[in-house]
Amino acid sequence: MPAPSLDDLRRYAVARTLFKPTTLPGAIRKLGFVQADPIRAPARAQDLTLRHRVNDYRAGDLERRYTRLAIEEDCLVNYGFLPREHLALMHPREAAKPWDAETRRKAAEVLAFVRERGRVHPREVEQHFAHGRMRNYWGGSGNASTHLLDSMHYRGLLRVVRRDSGTRIYEAVEHAPADESPAGRARRAAALIELIVRKYAPLPAGSLTYLVRLLGYGAPHLSAQTQAALRLAREELASIRIDGITWYWPADENPASRRHAPDDAVRLLAPFDPVVWDRRRFELLWGWTYKFEAYTPAPQRQFGYYALPLLWHDRVIGWANVSAPEGRPQPAFGYVEGRKPHGAAFRAALDDELGRMAEFLAAR
Repeated sequence: MPAPSLDDLRRYAVARTLFKPTTLPGAIRKLGFVQADPIRAPARAQDLTLRHRVNDYRAGDLERRYTRLAIEEDCLVNYGFLPREHLALMHPREAAKPWDAETRRKAAEVLAFVRERGRVHPREVEQHFAHGRMRNYWGGSGNASTHLLDSMHYRGLLRVVRRDSGTRIYEAVEHAPADESPAGRARRAAALIELIVRKYAPLPAGSLTYLVRLLGYGAPHLSAQTQAALRLAREELASIRIDGITWYWPADENPASRRHAPDDAVRLLAPFDPVVWDRRRFELLWGWTYKFEAYTPAPQRQFGYYALPLLWHDRVIGWANVSAPEGRPQPAFGYVEGRKPHGAAFRAALDDELGRMAEFLAAR
């Protein structure tokens, strides 16, 4: 097998995750994890990610079909949606910061309340317990009951059963006991690393290390085991060193394969799409720095509030901020080279993508 070049890795990075569109459960299973984000510009990140990978996908389909799918909202390297079977790799989850006695008491009372009611809206919990307000992660004030419910969900006491106008509706859940033997914990850690590698490969060495560190969010109680599994993974994964950077990918895949040839489509990608999520890899593969600037003060933005990377063939050549009054996409483009590519082929492919975006945003 010939050693892959950086061009091969670029084509492989695009082709392996932009697979032929399939069913919604099939796409989530192939991806392994879909990152969520509440911003809608013009749709939520999870919907923007899935629209390229699911046949006839419309914005909101994931939320509408959630209760009928074997998936869960939960944490991995960040928050999102994942196949239910992956929860056994992380639960029962032991949070890095234990609750104090007062919080344990409140959580026990809320859990009993949820079990009695079956399914609860955070508003019901607040009305019943009146926990009051508290300072949130961003320095503002938040509802203490909502914070407690989130914390109980993270610890595996609750699950999200559905959303009501975007608000999580909870029910009680019990996770099966895990094999806590040294071998059992090592197997779960290895499986978690395989999951993130298969989602984000090819990975430069620094990104692989960073992702394993982010597993401290989904599986903080396995941090020692994931570090040990990382050392083994570096030996077992396929790898190559290019321009001083070591790259890793699954040993059963071939980045130099001809089947990774790019297609002619133009695609507007979510900021958290696996093609572009890893900003370190992005700069190595495409030679420029992309930034997510929704939380950057407007005067300091270079790309815009919610810039969608613009992929053509195997190149990310620019970005677009898309508004959608009455469901009609109105993009504002920016290009790395200062102007859009010439030629009818690009214009036709871009028109096709905007047409697909309009269909995706149309109500069912």
